[in-house]
Amino acid sequence: MNLITIIIAEDHTIVREGLGILLGLEKDFLVVAVAANGREAVTLALELRPDVVVMDIAMPLLNGLEATRQILRTAPETKILMLSAHSDDAYVKQALAYGAVGFLVKQTASNLLAEAIREVHQGGACFSPEIRRRLDYQEAKAKANGDLPPKSGSCELSPREMEVLQLIAEGKANKETAWELGISIKTVEKHRQNLMEKLDIHDTAGLTRFAIETGIIESSVQSTTVET
Repeated sequence: MNLITIIIAEDHTIVREGLGILLGLEKDFLVVAVAANGREAVTLALELRPDVVVMDIAMPLLNGLEATRQILRTAPETKILMLSAHSDDAYVKQALAYGAVGFLVKQTASNLLAEAIREVHQGGACFSPEIRRRLDYQEAKAKANGDLPPKSGSCELSPREMEVLQLIAEGKANKETAWELGISIKTVEKHRQNLMEKLDIHDTAGLTRFAIETGIIESSVQSTTVET
């Protein structure tokens, strides 16, 4: 039997461990690694080349959306299945724009998650019922109006700019951002300037609102760090 190799990317330890146990019970699954943040997920996925990554969205250091983009840029054969507590349209649209092939809410039963992993591994797409209904409605409405699917502005940002944007939105000061990413403060300042020019947003509050609206961070993640 050819096992479906899986990486679980989830920042909550109890959820990550629980998913590992549940998926490990499936005879055709092999959980090859777990990741506690998006950056770790990218590193492990590019090293191990799993069949499927079960990816949370809101994670520290690098969110699941940008992690998805970075993984698929180098390992397009890997299938990304989002598993999130949030199913707002902004999150779903961003996930699909970045290449995810499925999106389930965390209330999904374990047997349905297992079925979804098999489905995306075989080349299909899988969504929670309420998400599937919204997608079908939006697609039908767009076809009736002759509209093209809207493109997300954040997709125009480079991977490094996305990382800087997330840290800015999380309230990190330039010095903290530089330390997290292993770059100079001047480089962080340059990325901040590029973000503002590309997005036509000219203050930190605006960048934070953009990050929340496009699903890069959750509103609850934002801290009150003052830029220095």
